Amino acid sequence: MVGIVDRINAVVADSFVGRHFRLEGSGHPKEREGSRFLTEIRAGLTTWAAMAYIISVNASILQDSGGTCVCPTNDGCANDPDYTLCVAEVQRDLITTTAAISALSSFLMGLLANLPVGMAPGLGLNAYFTYSVVGFHGTGFISYREALAAVFMEGWIFLILSLLGLRQWLARIMPQSLVMAVGAGIGLFIAFVGLSPSGLGVIGGDTTNFVGLGGCLADDYIDPTLPNYCGTKVMRNPTMWLGIFVGGVLTVFLMLYRIKAAILIGIAITSIISWPRPTSVTYFPHTEAGDAMFDFFKQVVTFWPLKHIGNALDYNYGNGKVWYALITFLYVDILDTTGTLYSMAKFAGLRDPVTLDFENSTIAYCVDAFSISMGALMGTSPVTAFIESATGISEGGKTGITAMITGLMFFISVFFAPIFASIPPWATGGALVIVGSLMIRNVREINWDYIGDAVPAFLTIIIIPLSYNIAYGVIAGIISYVLINGSAWLLTKATRGRLAPPNYEAAEVWVIPPGSIVPTWMKVLAGRRAAPINPATDVPLQPRRSPAPSEVDMEERSHTKGSMTEIDMRTSSR
Repeated sequence: MVGIVDRINAVVADSFVGRHFRLEGSGHPKEREGSRFLTEIRAGLTTWAAMAYIISVNASILQDSGGTCVCPTNDGCANDPDYTLCVAEVQRDLITTTAAISALSSFLMGLLANLPVGMAPGLGLNAYFTYSVVGFHGTGFISYREALAAVFMEGWIFLILSLLGLRQWLARIMPQSLVMAVGAGIGLFIAFVGLSPSGLGVIGGDTTNFVGLGGCLADDYIDPTLPNYCGTKVMRNPTMWLGIFVGGVLTVFLMLYRIKAAILIGIAITSIISWPRPTSVTYFPHTEAGDAMFDFFKQVVTFWPLKHIGNALDYNYGNGKVWYALITFLYVDILDTTGTLYSMAKFAGLRDPVTLDFENSTIAYCVDAFSISMGALMGTSPVTAFIESATGISEGGKTGITAMITGLMFFISVFFAPIFASIPPWATGGALVIVGSLMIRNVREINWDYIGDAVPAFLTIIIIPLSYNIAYGVIAGIISYVLINGSAWLLTKATRGRLAPPNYEAAEVWVIPPGSIVPTWMKVLAGRRAAPINPATDVPLQPRRSPAPSEVDMEERSHTKGSMTEIDMRTSSR
């Protein structure tokens, strides 16, 4: 058996496939040590298993926007049966879209950029798209169609920035403590969504304190017009407890023992328990909407075409609020994708030790930009690189074959839309809380020793979940940072250091990102060849030390999200 495996790996490595993907033994001058064809296939399957939860989670979050469904009363139509049926169809559209765009983007990332990185609509960005921009059931400041147009334009702006080599520079202009704070704030945001009625239902509304404990039955709402506002009988919904113990506690237990695809297993078990109809935790109640969902579920394998969200853009770029949403998408996505790609490239050993850039970085950014725009045409929020790619890399994935296999598995998932559309929100709520807890670890990288860095970071972290808006948190952090540190800097300069803060030396150093931002392809077109780095003019974009062997070993053992502190923002699981 070992001989057959070795022969297959050798034959593929000696073919044009092996030379294109630089497999070990291909003879390519930059072949990737340890890369083998069958190992890459196994790594691709592992990455898909770790990422597959996004199909149901993304649809669960984005359906709360209402999609293109029209609410005639403009009050969210929470109890309108016709609107509810329309939203259910939007969710099925989103299942198809999420699987399809994940397949396309992951496949292209592997084929063109030769990177073992999976792509899918990002967590955090989809929550911002739904709850901050479009609003619950379309109650936000722009419509779902206008928001898609903002995402579409973002993709093309990204493409231009990628071709000009500006993405790395823009990602580094923000103070690092604020970058880490945004990632942590998004983690709290995602966890709050997972605890809310869109997930487990542990948290509900409160007429006095804004939020309070939820988990009551519909008969126990304090007012039929205020769904999820519980009276005294809180925490009694059996679906909430099913999600907590099976989708939450069991999943964490599996992760504790490093069981691969633990999140997917937790979602699957919770869903299977929720499918039988004559139970108190069923996802298919004997109602008109429940009957329609159950009829679709029984099809098991089918192709669901896009009925509501395909090519649904409203190119209303004359609306200033569209540009407000676009700029926020742009900056947050720059931090998210750039940080994740750099970290995954380092984890896979694909970063150049001299330039600290990774192979095919411009192509990778262009693929990401193209996928964002294509995703908007298909009705979803921005696509980004997923940190769950680390699971496949830890299984030996080093080339684009890993990402291509991941893409093929997402393509197969398109035809299982009835299964993914029948995953209840309490099955995915626990996953969101867990992902949020993984993202909050960014706070360890914040400079808490200097209050000028600590306060803006804290404001960013706390305002993002409380305002349900990533943009407001970023704005609060930047403004407070400029006011506090700018005033201290001016006073220090004006008094020639006599009135400097006592621990000013503990402040995080902020400078305009150094180094040339001109990409290699421009230098080649201009007739210039890449020269060795000149410390006086070409300072590397990421002047960070290489990890010690013990640190690399630690990263390989922690195959999910551990020991990778260069991730500026996390969206996999984003």
